[in-house]
Amino acid sequence: MRPANLIIALLLGFALAAGIWVALSLTGAAREPATATVLPTTIELPSVSLADHTGRPVDESVFEGQWDAVFFGFATCPDVCPITLQALSDAQRQLQQRGNTTVPRIVLVSVDPERDTPEVLSEYIQNFGDGSLALTGELEEIRVLTSALGIFFDKRYVDEEFYTVDHSSVVLLVNPQGRVTALFSGPHRAENFVHDLPIVTRP
Repeated sequence: MRPANLIIALLLGFALAAGIWVALSLTGAAREPATATVLPTTIELPSVSLADHTGRPVDESVFEGQWDAVFFGFATCPDVCPITLQALSDAQRQLQQRGNTTVPRIVLVSVDPERDTPEVLSEYIQNFGDGSLALTGELEEIRVLTSALGIFFDKRYVDEEFYTVDHSSVVLLVNPQGRVTALFSGPHRAENFVHDLPIVTRP
């Protein structure tokens, strides 16, 4: 092959490779999650009996039919819980503005059912966007769920009257079949969810 033809062939090859890379990037096929950990095997949720923030009885099937970003926390949490839920809410809004068809629902599962009644959660969860869900229930039922998912929480008294709840800060991603497929470890930022959720939830 003549040198001129060789140069042209190489340039065409580079152009083709660049075009393929751009196409894959635009479709997300060349992208990998930045912070999410995709589980090698999905985790089935246990059978539980809970109540949502309207007082309606629900079971594990409440997680079916849509993608859910699930966080375990409590309404009087001073820092991690509102920061995490706000990051999810901001990410949800940004994804909707970008036209993403799959935007997970925000779900808060209370690890303080003693104080987090449906009435308390109803007022609290509305701070984080329309369509968000909060769940509470008997302590034993909450522990059934957290034990199956490896979520830690523990009631800790600050003084004789006031207590707080130490808990895991992980966000679990549950698929429409009601199975955990990925997790996000803290600290949580909206941009991490915006980057990773379209990748993890793509068909």
